[in-house]
Amino acid sequence: MKQLPELIDEFLEYLEVERNCSKLTIRDYRHYLDVFNQWFSSVLPDKSIENLDLSIVRKYRVFLSNRIDDKQMTLKRVTQNYYVIALRSFLRYLIKNDHKTLEPSKIDLPKTESRSVKFLTKEMVDWLVTTPDTSKEEGLRDRAIIELLFSTGLRVSELVSLNKDKIDLDRREFGVIGKGSKLRLVFISDRAADWIKRYLDERKDSFKPLFIRYSGTIIEENNGEKMRLTARSVERIIRKYVIKSRIPVNDATVHTLRHSFATDLLTNGADIRSVQEMLGHKNISTTQIYTHVTNPQLRNVHETFHSGNK
Repeated sequence: MKQLPELIDEFLEYLEVERNCSKLTIRDYRHYLDVFNQWFSSVLPDKSIENLDLSIVRKYRVFLSNRIDDKQMTLKRVTQNYYVIALRSFLRYLIKNDHKTLEPSKIDLPKTESRSVKFLTKEMVDWLVTTPDTSKEEGLRDRAIIELLFSTGLRVSELVSLNKDKIDLDRREFGVIGKGSKLRLVFISDRAADWIKRYLDERKDSFKPLFIRYSGTIIEENNGEKMRLTARSVERIIRKYVIKSRIPVNDATVHTLRHSFATDLLTNGADIRSVQEMLGHKNISTTQIYTHVTNPQLRNVHETFHSGNK
């Protein structure tokens, strides 16, 4: 049988070519599996992946529970699970390709604490979007960014990749390629479309990106690609206005606006399957994290039957 590092490389190639996974996903899987390989080869140098069994996996999990991260803290339970999930995916690939090893379904994942979903109410969003100074072109850009994020639930990577010629403001829609290179249709609210139009009307450049920077050297080559806002810059912009607006959720991020988009739809009666499509979630279970805060039926039951209500 091939050596473990070679098998890991083949698995990562499979993720890239066959599964069309993003570079970020492949990078994460490489990290998780490199850690496993280093541990396995140092603790059990006379063993191969064929010898992997549940007792070895338990030892590996003990190692993960004591592993120190870059912040000199032990790994959180959810982070430990990422390592194990990567290992299970790797083992599944090996078995599919006729390599003898431990059946991945035998490796259980411990339950983790439910994720707390942070989102902004409509009033908070209104405070946030009205904070930029729209008398300036940069302020118009920032307002358009916030409006578009709340209107669409875009990921920050999806937002910064947008180009002007791909946005149809008349139909209020555009296509976006999300995780796993999956194409989905995105719809723009009337208010967001209005602010994007105001922003573009002020733009005198011919740059391709929808959102550009206003600091540093102006570089016109390659359709102004060097002028495109980065994901980090957008995160800083949102952080600035969160602090300035003094909304109660003072650690809100771009992803908080994505949560707010989903929560707003579900609260107002949208079905979860439609929200799943609009968010670009592969699995419905990912979307279901929002339902515990948006189920109007539960509120109605409480209001109708709890003795503390009049």
